[in-house]
Amino acid sequence: NCFEFGNGSCPGTFRSSGIRGAMYLFMTGAIFFTIFGNLAIIICVSYFKQLRSPTNFLILSMAVTDFLLGLTVMPYSMVRSVENCWYFGLTFCKVHYSFDLMLCVTSIFHLCSIALDRFYAICYPLHYSSKVTISVIKRMLAVCWSVPAAFALGVSFSEAYASGIEGYQILDACSRSCLVIVNKLWGTVLFTVGFFTPGCIMLGIYVKKFLVSKKHARLMSSMPENANHEKPNQLSKNKDRKAAKTLSIVMGVFLICWFPCFFTVLIDPFLNFSSPALLFDALTWCGYFNSTCNPLIYGFFYPWFRKALRYILGKIFQTRFYTASL
Repeated sequence: NCFEFGNGSCPGTFRSSGIRGAMYLFMTGAIFFTIFGNLAIIICVSYFKQLRSPTNFLILSMAVTDFLLGLTVMPYSMVRSVENCWYFGLTFCKVHYSFDLMLCVTSIFHLCSIALDRFYAICYPLHYSSKVTISVIKRMLAVCWSVPAAFALGVSFSEAYASGIEGYQILDACSRSCLVIVNKLWGTVLFTVGFFTPGCIMLGIYVKKFLVSKKHARLMSSMPENANHEKPNQLSKNKDRKAAKTLSIVMGVFLICWFPCFFTVLIDPFLNFSSPALLFDALTWCGYFNSTCNPLIYGFFYPWFRKALRYILGKIFQTRFYTASL
């Protein structure tokens, strides 16, 4: 019985045209920067031979993930968030949600893989080139893509996430809001797989890396002060400061963007689904912004990416510039 949902089958919206226009403008800007920021990294790493390292292949794959999120998921989420209605049908709602979940978790898995790669490079530098090979990176990428894909597609189309929720079938059939409500079990599983486990791995790795960097700095400081060691000591201190800054930015952005979203998914079933839909929309977009920030952190933060982009923009018509030294 869909009588209670009314003829429109969409919740009423009280937003003025000015507010809706501002929301469209803001979200379109986020989509634009997500798409073209990650596209710039894809072009740079794919084109320049000097950037084709194991670490940069991880960054390239993450950029592809975030690019697809901005291109295929965020525009439909924007329409749903602004109009407070889903115009694209029930089947596409499930497809959209499955791709949304898959690409978001895949992006988080890539963050975790990059942390593992950098941990091995800093803590075991002499063995890094022989242990972290292209074949190892391919296996890591296979895990980063296959596990979230199997998890998201299986959960979405089986509707196991809604098992035991009273009234969900009527809501799913009658409402045109594309609401996805998870039960207690799958809320806990999603929080553990998508945020808690990768977050703990990343945090532990970054703490270990920071401690190793401090140990290197102490060793450098204990060396006799003379002209030969003054420059290495200064370089080591600068590198440690840069490492500390990078770690704080990476973890800060990750936690700010994803913790509120996953925490709400975890606790909402235990609060009898009392969280408003507007809150879920806002927190979902907060998570999307992590894909917007990733190009700034992992791409343009490094000088050779900025130089590669300048080559592409300024010398694109010159021949053989893809072999330029960066």
